[in-house]
Amino acid sequence: MILEAYRALSYAMYPFLKVFLAWRRYKGKEDAVRGTERLGIYTRKRPTGRLLWIHGASVGECLSHMPLIEALVEKGHQVLVTSGTVTSAAIMEKRLPKGAFHQYIPVDYPVYVRRFFKHFHPDVGFFIESDFWPNMLLEAHRRKMPLILLNGRISDKSFRRWKRALWFIRPLLRCFVLTLGQTEEDARRLTVLGSPQAACVGNIKFAAVPPPIDEEELVSIRNAIGDRPVWVAGSTHSNEEEQIGDMHIRLKTKYPSLLTVLVPRHPNRCDEIERQLIKKGLTVHRRSRGEDVNADIYLGDTMGEMGLFYRLAPLVFVGGSLVPFGGQNMLEPMRTGACTLIGPYAFNFREIVERAKAAEGLIEVPDVHGLEVSLDVLMNKHIDRQKISEKGRNFASGETAVLDRVITILKPWIDA
Repeated sequence: MILEAYRALSYAMYPFLKVFLAWRRYKGKEDAVRGTERLGIYTRKRPTGRLLWIHGASVGECLSHMPLIEALVEKGHQVLVTSGTVTSAAIMEKRLPKGAFHQYIPVDYPVYVRRFFKHFHPDVGFFIESDFWPNMLLEAHRRKMPLILLNGRISDKSFRRWKRALWFIRPLLRCFVLTLGQTEEDARRLTVLGSPQAACVGNIKFAAVPPPIDEEELVSIRNAIGDRPVWVAGSTHSNEEEQIGDMHIRLKTKYPSLLTVLVPRHPNRCDEIERQLIKKGLTVHRRSRGEDVNADIYLGDTMGEMGLFYRLAPLVFVGGSLVPFGGQNMLEPMRTGACTLIGPYAFNFREIVERAKAAEGLIEVPDVHGLEVSLDVLMNKHIDRQKISEKGRNFASGETAVLDRVITILKPWIDA
């Protein structure tokens, strides 16, 4: 009954959908060229044969499952990858192997969803983490298409909320033939919320390899930096960049030639960020304009170069954690050998954080002042910094066997 009401509400919202999408396109959050895909209208033909479909909300989810995508392609499968953000589409365009291709997920409106299934009619669908769209799930279930949840994550807040709304979440979870939790606790929570079959074979984020780089560009930028003290703030979110700008000003009194490499999570925010930093009296150069690093702040505002930015400095802070967002994937810089720091709000990666801290391979700071103190100390203590880096890299690279376990449990649906 409740899901029928949701579907009815979806129809009622139809007059506003195109206006909403137009507004998002104006804000740079929708693709001006491939916008019809969000309406379920696709120009790319479905490949012949069996088609496996993997859906992730955005960049992080898609990249975390790149090893699985590559493994499936190596086995001869065709893989459709969907997501909903412009950033993820641009990065997938560069990173997906031959045999896999990206398309935008349609807006969760019944007509658009049916168009998607009519065009691609995938044989099996894999949803990453927690990006549940009711009309999409129900339509797949109606078509008797098996759905599997990969790396499912149920935060404390979500668990409390969903327990009060079992009437809504339970029918959605019953659309999945299997749900795989990131942790045993996630699997337990999925069972409580109504999953008919939940299990945990490990967190697939551990299967990822260090992001690719252009070696010539890395050498060129490192040579330009020279012996300047440098650190990287990666995947930052709104309200973090201003704090980092103020912190740079304070640290500059002790390190006059300090370089901060700032890489926002969403590059479309960089005009605004640049204005904020310039107002503080900081000089800002941007990667996208081909400018050099001879500035206070080097703004990494290009797509698909996170591997490059994370290798520019021995110290990396991972954003989304100074503000209550939940954090971003700290395993990425740890794999590159950077001494990695996070803020107090990395609750989306709680288990990884606790285990990495126990392995002495990650530093958690309480606030921006704590970050400033830690950077100041580590810039001078090269041996301590190197020990943390080595332990972090060992931790982040120590569970690659999880990919084999995931593929094994998925085999009945992959090879059906």
